[in-house]
Amino acid sequence: MDILGATAAYEGWLGHFMSIVRPDLAEKHRMMSLAPFPFMRATFYRWCQVWREHAGEAARAARVLAVGDLHLENFGTWRDADGRLIWGINDFDEATSLPWTHDLVRLAVSAYLAIEGDHLKVRRRRACDAILEGYSDGLACAGLPFVLEEEHGWLRKIATAELRDPTVFWRKMSALRTARGIDRAAAQAITAAMPARDLELRFARRVAGLGSLGRPRFVGMASWGGGLVAREAKATAPSAVLWAAGAAPRALSPRALSYTRIIDGAIRVPDPTLHVAGKWLLRRLAPHCTRIELSELPTGSDEEHLLHAMGFETANVHLGTRGARKAIARELRGRDRRWLGDLAALLAREVVKDWNRWSKQTLR
Repeated sequence: MDILGATAAYEGWLGHFMSIVRPDLAEKHRMMSLAPFPFMRATFYRWCQVWREHAGEAARAARVLAVGDLHLENFGTWRDADGRLIWGINDFDEATSLPWTHDLVRLAVSAYLAIEGDHLKVRRRRACDAILEGYSDGLACAGLPFVLEEEHGWLRKIATAELRDPTVFWRKMSALRTARGIDRAAAQAITAAMPARDLELRFARRVAGLGSLGRPRFVGMASWGGGLVAREAKATAPSAVLWAAGAAPRALSPRALSYTRIIDGAIRVPDPTLHVAGKWLLRRLAPHCTRIELSELPTGSDEEHLLHAMGFETANVHLGTRGARKAIARELRGRDRRWLGDLAALLAREVVKDWNRWSKQTLR
């Protein structure tokens, strides 16, 4: 099965769990043709097939509850119950049981593609070294959340950059068109997630993300305490890993969705507004409660520092699996130091091959 067949088959499978938003899906297809990095972000389903074919020995590593769709833009910030700014992995839509090697390889491949696209200036080998060093450091200390208060000033600077200015953020949110025909369950979940009862809500559809484009997203906005507040409901589905393994939709129970289990087990300060309600993922939308985009990443000396932090945060998540620390540390010691770079280079080439095939087809 090639990228064209995989896309059609996966989208058909996904349609068993939700009503696909066709205009958003068309936009996703267009964005997939722009460059290898957005293509990779949008096609985790295809990545699952490529991984199964090319991962080799790395696919036999100890299994953990993993992120799955990990990449440079799957990191962001949120506010904890005490109002502190927290940084970490931002999206667990594709979380499931995988070898611990999987998340590291996918993160490294995304770094390779960002380097090729001139978004990062670090050398590929140094990028892999930084990711692995961060991961190893996270394992060694049994994990530690990234609280952007007294510590991590360089990371706080990225998280509060001009591009995340509250005025700009709320202007964009307010410009969303009021939507009709909002899913009743989504509207009820958003209403229940608001910071106060009996607020006068305005509902809108939201187009966001890349891998999740095509999934219904609804936003509820209201004025509260002299300012705007917003909550989002996004449709959920089991991980594409299960699709690639041949799982029939009717055979998948609600337990196939691992979002709650992975965020509850990880070493992290939780986002008190993030939770699953039925078939919907609920979260707060605010200027500093969102993912950090590639255009906002630092250039220069902080690049390696950031990749180290991403590796460390990946360990924070993997440590949520019981017994993972000892098993991973043992396997890490037995690996050649070049294993990550070599496998990332191989899979990056496969991603580019698929992107070339997709781009040629869509440009016809």
